[in-house]
Parts: sequence; structure tokens; C-alpha cells
Amino acid sequence: MERPGIRSDLARIRREEMDRAREILGVRQRFLGFIDSGLPEGDPLPPLPDGCFAVQPLEVAVAPLVQAVREFRPQVILTYDESGGYPHPDHVKTHQVSVEAFEAAADPDRYPGLGEPWQPLKLYYFVSFHRARFSALHEEMLRRGLKSPYGERLASLDERDGSRKEWEVTTRVPCGDYFGIRDQALIAHATQIDPESSWFACPLDAQQAAWPTEDYHLARSLVDTKMPEDDLFAGIRERASL
Repeated sequence: MERPGIRSDLARIRREEMDRAREILGVRQRFLGFIDSGLPEGDPLPPLPDGCFAVQPLEVAVAPLVQAVREFRPQVILTYDESGGYPHPDHVKTHQVSVEAFEAAADPDRYPGLGEPWQPLKLYYFVSFHRARFSALHEEMLRRGLKSPYGERLASLDERDGSRKEWEVTTRVPCGDYFGIRDQALIAHATQIDPESSWFACPLDAQQAAWPTEDYHLARSLVDTKMPEDDLFAGIRERASL
């Protein structure tokens, strides 16, 4: 059983890691006050830690995000799909909380006292783990004579093909020039990310050549936009210029 002191030290370290990642990306960020659920492994799976994010009642987990949305006033919200991208309990909970907050933040009768209502205009799901991307990266690495880690992932997708929903990619944002910064921010989370792992097996220039976009599914939009998109703010920019 994890002792409270160890949990406190780990929370402090992860805050410091997030500080470094935030500085690398040049973004604003806020902790919402919940405990990491971890990624339980085993058969059967062990219970989640007491009081962790994934076991919070929805209204408790949503409240601080509603407050943050009303304060930051974002036009676009990005989140995981209902499966969490992969079944990490915190990712699944993040999906539930984000979808609820997208609607609730604009309703003055919900979560009163947490700021002036604000309605985001677009909600996207990350579409990072999909066959077309893995196939392109796999073929590019083989073309360069490199050992590819994507063969196993493609085989795993084949095994789960009937049970895993693959979302339509509605939006491909060209951002290959920023992949290096993305990876620096990810590696800043040293307690969770191994820079020698297969996540970093594909060289940056191979990624930029084979698949230079980040991909999303537009799950909800309150503005008119044409598909496919290459801009998360498509429809919003046009609306603002009227």
C-alpha cells in the first residue's frame, strides 16, 4: 500500500515536471486538485486508489473544470474520446468531464458561484492512435532500414478491430515543425516517460516526412465549418472577422 508521504512526494515531483513542460510549451496551466489514478495492471485489475480522479462523482470532477472554462474562456476544447484513446482510467474520466463541462459552463443554473457562464464553440477528440498513421510511420522506418516498433501496434489493432471504434479524422493540423518541442515537453515528465522507449523510436524527420499532422475528430461545433479542416479554429476565425 502506498504511504501518504510517498504519495505527497510524488505529487510534488509531478508538479515540478508539469512546470517544466508548461515552460517549454509556453502555455497557461492549472491543476484541478485531483489524485492521479495510475494505470492498474493485472488480471483481475487491482482497485483504483482511494479518492483518485477516476472514482470521483461526475459533478465533483466537473466543477473545477467548469470554473476554469469560465475563467480562461476557451473557444476550443480538446479531449480524449470515450475510450480514453487507450483505456487509462484518468483518460476515460477526462472525456466524461470535458463533455459535461462543454455544456455546463454556459448554463447559469449549473454550478452557480463558479464564474460567469461561457460557451466554448468547438469540442474535439484526439485521434492519435489510428491505423493510417501507424502504417505510414511503419513504412517510412522500413524504407530507411530502421527497426520499426509499429508492427506490433498494427497487429494489436487488427486483433481489436471489431471492438475498437476508430473515429473519423475530420481535422489534420500541420505541425511537423513543432514535433521537437512536443517531445521535449513530454520528456519533461521524467517519472512517467522513458526517452529510450518505443514512443521515441521513430526519428523526428521520419515523422515529419510520413505524417506531419496532429489529428482530431470534431465531436461538437456551434459554428459552421467545412470538412476536412486543417485548423482547430476554422469557422471561429471567419465568425470573428464578420
